[in-house]
Amino acid sequence: MEQAPSQTYRMVDVCLLAGKIMLQSGAETYRVEDTMTRIAASFGVHHSHSFVTPTGIIFSIDGSDPTKLVRISERSTNLHKVTHVNAISRQLSSGEITLEQAYTRLQEVDASRRAYPIPLQIASAAIASGCFTIMFQGSWADFLPAVVTGGIGFAGVLYFHRLVQIKFFAEFLTSFIIGLLSSLFVFTGLGQELDKIIIGSVMPLVPGLLITNAVRDLMAGHLVSGLSKGAEAFLTAFAIGAGIAIVFSFY
Repeated sequence: MEQAPSQTYRMVDVCLLAGKIMLQSGAETYRVEDTMTRIAASFGVHHSHSFVTPTGIIFSIDGSDPTKLVRISERSTNLHKVTHVNAISRQLSSGEITLEQAYTRLQEVDASRRAYPIPLQIASAAIASGCFTIMFQGSWADFLPAVVTGGIGFAGVLYFHRLVQIKFFAEFLTSFIIGLLSSLFVFTGLGQELDKIIIGSVMPLVPGLLITNAVRDLMAGHLVSGLSKGAEAFLTAFAIGAGIAIVFSFY
């Protein structure tokens, strides 16, 4: 191990860091594996192997070179980071930047908070909730109730996720609050159609990207990742439905 070139170790670190950032940011499994393979191939390593699941990455090179594992404990949606990693990978493959420069830039991307401010996220979710209500043939009288309920619901899922690390309970509590607020609006006469308000308000919580990635991974032959992401999406949908169902049982 001491005689192995240091560049090989650094290349493996770059591949794993790039894959980690992409997987944590919502990239598909095959895209993560393809990026890692291309980075390795740009340094003449054409026999690299990667095994990517939603919770870990294993990267190996034929021969006596190192095999490393990276655990993935948190996942979110940040396609801006995915775009930056893809750009660094292309620059590395074309020889525009060195291996050390690529590793430094990837560390900067990993450490950065490349996300919109939380107030802007909540405002966007609120407006989207109102627009979804209208799109699902709700009345304009339900637009403002959906905006308020959707905004509070999205803020709730962010807050509960900080208090409770288990994502299922955060989504369950949030959907329960959305159901209560929607019922309150209809009961006080500020809203008209309860179902339309609820549907619009929960749309920002629906795991659309997760479902899409699960289907794409299954179609690409990544059965383990596809089934894992599909199960995660099912749990999220179940949490949302269970919270609303409890409110309906008392309504």
